[in-house]
Amino acid sequence: MDPSTGLRRWRLLGGLGRLPPVMRLLVLTQLAFNVGFYMVVPYLAVHLAEDLGLAGGVVGLVLGLRTFSQQGLFVIGGTLADRIGAKPVVLAGCALRVLGFVLLAAAGGLVGVIAGALLTGFAAALFSPAVESSLAREAGERSGEGLVRADVFAMFAVSGQVGAVVGPLVGTLLLLVDFRVSCLVAAVAFVLIGLAHLHWLPNRPAQHAGEPVLAGWAEVLGNRPFLAFAAGYAGYLVCYNQLYLALPVELVRATGNQAALGWLFALASLLVITGQLPTTRWIRRFDTGHAIVLGFALMALAFVLVAVAALLPTPSGPLALWSAVGFVVLLTGGQMITQPLAQDLVPRLAGERRLGAHFGVLSSAGGVAVLVGSTAAGTLLDPTVAPPALAWLALALIPVASAAAIAMLARRGALHVPAA
Repeated sequence: MDPSTGLRRWRLLGGLGRLPPVMRLLVLTQLAFNVGFYMVVPYLAVHLAEDLGLAGGVVGLVLGLRTFSQQGLFVIGGTLADRIGAKPVVLAGCALRVLGFVLLAAAGGLVGVIAGALLTGFAAALFSPAVESSLAREAGERSGEGLVRADVFAMFAVSGQVGAVVGPLVGTLLLLVDFRVSCLVAAVAFVLIGLAHLHWLPNRPAQHAGEPVLAGWAEVLGNRPFLAFAAGYAGYLVCYNQLYLALPVELVRATGNQAALGWLFALASLLVITGQLPTTRWIRRFDTGHAIVLGFALMALAFVLVAVAALLPTPSGPLALWSAVGFVVLLTGGQMITQPLAQDLVPRLAGERRLGAHFGVLSSAGGVAVLVGSTAAGTLLDPTVAPPALAWLALALIPVASAAAIAMLARRGALHVPAA
């Protein structure tokens, strides 16, 4: 079957019925994870600043630590998935996230918050690379049946964003009671998620069971084209993380409060749900490297837009949200272009081997960048440290640098790698 014909039949989550059972489970896993995640994390910065009274730099540090413990340690989860299989790694991650959310609910100071944030992050470092590498392997093995792996990852992104729509809306309602209630409800959700995967996720043997860990890492670290791509792509996660750190700051500047935050997260999710599949279908016509550069260019434009808005008079009423809405639309557009293409490129650069470790290193590179970038961004976004326009222009340099690095790799032909 012509892949383009099969793709035309996919319409949002209706395409799940055409996926093989294991792939369908993995796609729905992303939806379930995001429902629980987005009940809490979008509102963590508000809780730290307003309920606990932490300074902007400290809030940025906590968010950076949470993201680093997740993305920065993906390499551990990916390595474990290669060695012991995906199922035990996913279940361990669910258990740790339950514990992390309980700690966030109980924490009354900085130490408890950091402990809870680290646990919730490390939980994802376990289950996310296990799920992504399993999906990449399943889709790669079935590519002869009309499935295109970039399109499968587009479906994966759509499913995750459905969860990202539901999660913030549920979190907004729970915040009417208390932030701690949101944490406890999210903990219960991950208990149910863990039980579902205990029952339905196949316990398949590990692809590299028994092989020395150092041998696997040596193979990944010796893959220079992949490492160069991972370094260039690291800016993606820093940009995406600004939805949680910089966007609330812009809302306070423009409107005086963060009341629209939940609805802006819903807007970002709806853009992905309605636009991800056609965007991926369209962008696959172009060279992968050049398409990823285009995605980073849109992200840079998103930051520049807010910098310009900070220099202009702020309108009154709903029009005050124009800069925040423009930021979300442009940043999400860049995300829709880059993410599925990058997730398809990683297995090809890896030669379809040690996918868990390769996905782990990709995310770990982004986690290190976020740890540094979020702390600096949290400080710059404090209006007593730097003018808003300067802070947003500084943030725009991140996707510009990533675009330049990816463009250099594309010119050298390092990204033209066929599937094994």
